[in-house]
Parts: sequence; C-alpha cells; structure tokens
Amino acid sequence: MIVFNYETEFQLENEDKTSKWIQNCIEKEEFELGEINYVFCDDTYLHKMNVEFLQHDTLTDIISFDYTLGKLVGGDIFISIERVKENAKEFNVLFENELHRVIIHGVLHYMKYKDKTDEEKQIMGSKENDSLKILNEN
Repeated sequence: MIVFNYETEFQLENEDKTSKWIQNCIEKEEFELGEINYVFCDDTYLHKMNVEFLQHDTLTDIISFDYTLGKLVGGDIFISIERVKENAKEFNVLFENELHRVIIHGVLHYMKYKDKTDEEKQIMGSKENDSLKILNEN
C-alpha cells in the first residue's frame, strides 16, 4: 500500500497513476510492495527532520526511513517540494520529472541501490531513468 500525505499546499495530480508506477518499478526489480508512506513538505519541515534524526544541518530534497524486510519494500519517504522545484530549475528539467525522479529514488534505496560512490551514483541514475521510462510508457 502506498499512502501520500501532505504537510504543504502541494498535491499530486494523479495519486493512483503514481502508485501503480511505483508498484510496477518495485515488481520489475523482483521485490514486493509492503507499505510506503510519502510525506510532501517544505524545506523547514525537512530541515528540522534532517537535524533531529540524521544530525545533518543542511537542506535536502529527500529523507527516507527504510523498513524493508527481505523482499517486502516499505518505509517513510519525506520530500521537500521547495528543494525539488529548486533542483528542477538548477538541472533545467520539468518539475514533474524531478519530482518523479525523487519519488522513485527513495524506493530504489529500499531495494538496496546506493549512491555514495561514483559507480553507485551511475547505477542509481540508470535505475532512476529506467523507472521514469516506465512512467512515461503508461
């Protein structure tokens, strides 16, 4: 089950389509959907969490808490809509594309993809792009 929560004015345009896309991406990796909670928020909300839970005094676009058990994917994903908008401008991409990239990024972490080294970042980016293709095909 995927649940979308809002701590800001933002609202996803099509929650059902987004949920089905996330589930398809999970199944493509041969995992199973458990429970994923998305919380869309602003920079202040996410910065506070970053300091409190991760001891990072920086702005970020996403924080995820992984509750995956074996192949059952689950967790809480917090996304700053303000950061996503800024990143979209910086990378010269549409807001919707950057938002979907961030949405699936957290799920990819749950399926054991990492992004600390250059090689891991390349693999993660490739998986994000593959996932975005699935979204655009539907």
